Amino acid sequence: MPTIGEVKDFLAGRGVEVWEFAEPTPTSETAARAVGCSVGEIAKSILFIVGNTPVVVVTCGDLKVRGSRLKQATGLTGKVRLPDSDEVIRYTGYAPGGVCPFLLPRELRVAVDSSMRRFQKVYAAAGNDHSAVPVTVDQLLEISGGEEVEVCE
Repeated sequence: MPTIGEVKDFLAGRGVEVWEFAEPTPTSETAARAVGCSVGEIAKSILFIVGNTPVVVVTCGDLKVRGSRLKQATGLTGKVRLPDSDEVIRYTGYAPGGVCPFLLPRELRVAVDSSMRRFQKVYAAAGNDHSAVPVTVDQLLEISGGEEVEVCE
């Protein structure tokens, strides 16, 4: 599992800083309070299992992912479900509440919802539940290796 130090080093090499907070930031609401932004500006990273395939979706903290749209955008088939915490750790390397869109296993697909483009910057977790990473959507796509999709309504 990547540590916050490893995430900091990785992002520093790309000119991106990591913010750390004394208060916990495991939900979009708590992260928004810590950062001082709207819930929508929080880039939440959620692992979904589509059929048997894990996919991380990064989207605005104020929106919900639609399973049918996720299947359409990824071309995957089967039931869409949320994994348990052990699966989140196994597939992403991060614990729930701190899933970071960076330093994920190479084979894990990352889908970045275009809804985040309504904000100049968004704030993703940095690998633990006390952190945030301010990035543009373009930086998020480039650094995560993600693909831009429309999976929220």
